[in-house]
Amino acid sequence: MTAYPERNPSRFEQLRAWLRAHGARLAAWTAFISASGVACAMLFLIFAFAIAYANLPPIDSLADYRPKIPLRIWSSDGVLLGEFGEERRSYVPIREVPERLKDAILSAEDDSFYRHSGVDFLGLARAALANAVSGRRAQGGSTITMQVARNFYLSSERSYIRKLYEIALAYKIEASLPKDRILEVYINQIFLGQRAYGFAAAAQTYFGKALGDLTLGECAMLAGLPAAPSAYNPNANLHRARVRERYVLSRMVALGYIDHADFDKAVASDLKVRTSGEAGAVTNLTYSRVRAEYPAELARQLVFDVFRDETYTRGLNVYTTISSGDQQVAYEAVRAQVFSYDHRYGYRGPERFIELPPDGPTREQRIEEALADATELDGLVAAVVLEASPKLVRATFADGRVVRIEGEGLRFAASSLAPRAQPAHRIIPGALIRLARLGKDSWAIAQVPQVESAFVACDARDGAVRAFIGGFDFNLNKFDHVTQAWRQPGSSIKPFIYAAALEKGLMTSTLINDAPLMLDPEQTGGQVWDPKNFDGKYEGPMRLRQGLAKSKNMVSIRVLQQIGPQYAQQYLERFGFDPERHPAYLTMALGAGAVTPWQELAAYTVFANGGFGTTPYLISRIADASGKVLMEAGPRVAGDSAPRVLDAGTAFIMDSMLRDVARYGTGARASGLGRADVAGKTGTTNDSHDAWFSGYGGGIVGVAWIGFDQPHPLGERETGGGLALPIWLDYMTSALKGVAMVDRQPPPNVITIDGEYYLDEFQPGQGVASLGLEEEQTPEQTRRDDKVF
Repeated sequence: MTAYPERNPSRFEQLRAWLRAHGARLAAWTAFISASGVACAMLFLIFAFAIAYANLPPIDSLADYRPKIPLRIWSSDGVLLGEFGEERRSYVPIREVPERLKDAILSAEDDSFYRHSGVDFLGLARAALANAVSGRRAQGGSTITMQVARNFYLSSERSYIRKLYEIALAYKIEASLPKDRILEVYINQIFLGQRAYGFAAAAQTYFGKALGDLTLGECAMLAGLPAAPSAYNPNANLHRARVRERYVLSRMVALGYIDHADFDKAVASDLKVRTSGEAGAVTNLTYSRVRAEYPAELARQLVFDVFRDETYTRGLNVYTTISSGDQQVAYEAVRAQVFSYDHRYGYRGPERFIELPPDGPTREQRIEEALADATELDGLVAAVVLEASPKLVRATFADGRVVRIEGEGLRFAASSLAPRAQPAHRIIPGALIRLARLGKDSWAIAQVPQVESAFVACDARDGAVRAFIGGFDFNLNKFDHVTQAWRQPGSSIKPFIYAAALEKGLMTSTLINDAPLMLDPEQTGGQVWDPKNFDGKYEGPMRLRQGLAKSKNMVSIRVLQQIGPQYAQQYLERFGFDPERHPAYLTMALGAGAVTPWQELAAYTVFANGGFGTTPYLISRIADASGKVLMEAGPRVAGDSAPRVLDAGTAFIMDSMLRDVARYGTGARASGLGRADVAGKTGTTNDSHDAWFSGYGGGIVGVAWIGFDQPHPLGERETGGGLALPIWLDYMTSALKGVAMVDRQPPPNVITIDGEYYLDEFQPGQGVASLGLEEEQTPEQTRRDDKVF
């Protein structure tokens, strides 16, 4: 039998033996060290939490929550005209928040909100586990209270230190505020994309609705936004937003807020989400398509002059005198006339050209960049031409749609589609053009007008502005032609000179020679002046009344010669004009000075209300977010608080003369309104640089103007009666519906002789009988001459 040597135990066996002998003691030490580590960690966390809690900021801003609410401009009938501020927000008390929206928010964000004390540790654990599995910090596990804490006091940084402060703040908030108050702050403060803060603003931004009008599906979609506003924004990705909506609805079912039938109905509903363009235009409690950018901007400037930095955060509500219906009618009237004028002078060619590479990403990028740079204009959509021929044009919009323009849609631009068209005017692939909608699925080539226009109307009794159009399109030109454009008034200044003449002894029956004049430089302030009538016709002796109705320049010049330019210059001041802008020369008779449409509005109001000086005003009152009135207008009212600036008799006679202008004179188209109280005056400047119509009826005064920003002839035969009067007529046709006729009775100092009105101090035999005649005419000749008109 072979003997083997004895084997030594391995190190592994030795270790096992040692563990059997000392294992219990090792386990005890391990447990002790682990427990000590956990205890130290807990103590450290408690210590860190205590330090964090002790250094927390006061939560006074939450207890007295005052969100940044933008400035809002309203019409007199409660339509939102404009909103100004970095944040779109509408504060809504918790009692006014629909239950279905609160249920959706709790289901999506914090279903145990009313049970926890600010922190949901189970939710934190789930988030930590999910983050560990994914390897990134995708979830935070924050409760609604923690989100409020973060939004008010902490940065968006994702770190454990910030999370600790978030938890500490949540406990402090819960200890200080009731649950409903915390939820109210959250609903009004949370960012939900598109510059919308709070659910009320988001409801308007995405759906154009107030909270109470939201459907279940819309509530669920909004409730899904806080998790990732950019990702679930329905404007950016409707499909993703609907997936998130479905998740929120399923959570509502699981929590018992809705049943499966409600779920199915909401999922099947067709949500109408507003486009980003619509969302960016106007957002808040009342959504409207009324175009009122110019008065809204003017109101903003006026408010900023008073409230300065608080203007955009205090939640000021500015209530204007604008009537939303009148405003929209005026807007459409201005655009219609501008388009009509522009079309008469033909198509000028594409706005610009871009090089179109072959199909591919570069081609798409160039088209996208060109359309992004094009100014967004109401009714004139920018498009890039892809194919062009005399019978068909294919073009693409910014959203990628490709449309066909043919037939009637090509008529306006036919000259630019002809093979022999000038290169700069020719429509070819790569041309950027404007399209206007003809019908539901048809388009026409159009262009951006170069001419500008303005219209403003007010109440004759107190000057409350009813409509205010400062230009063709605010996006194209923000210059306000109502208050900022100093233009020559042309013949629209004549009524004020005639009013001065009535108080200097001239009568409506005064015979004035409509014959050519040659004036030396001393009388004109310049060189020898050979003025002419607009129509080139000279009709000889005519009455003052007919001279105004027919807007005869020779008559007006002789009238101004009679009363003196210096007297007339000072007389204009009582109507609100600036005397220094109307040099005291005979050229004043033809409107060579400078006025704004706003000034003309105030001036013609004097004739319309019987001689009282009222001041047009735009803002009726300003209130804070709680409804407290901070400022209120105190307009001067004709016949009450407004001062008399024109003798009652003079005002009455001038009104009768201006009615004749609208009945058979240069403004005769106004007679189409079928009202005897319509009055006004056309205005056309030298070389037709400016066209005006200023007039009134039914207690409403309106001023229309059209011209180029850089003074340029409008056209050889263009006049105020042909260009500006149609705007005034379109507006008045609507504004005067149902308005009673204004019937004036002669005041005590006006007498009637042979059907003509006279001031009692200047009647036949006392006033000026004639001007510019070689010899006075007999009464028989006067009556015979009158038959001509």
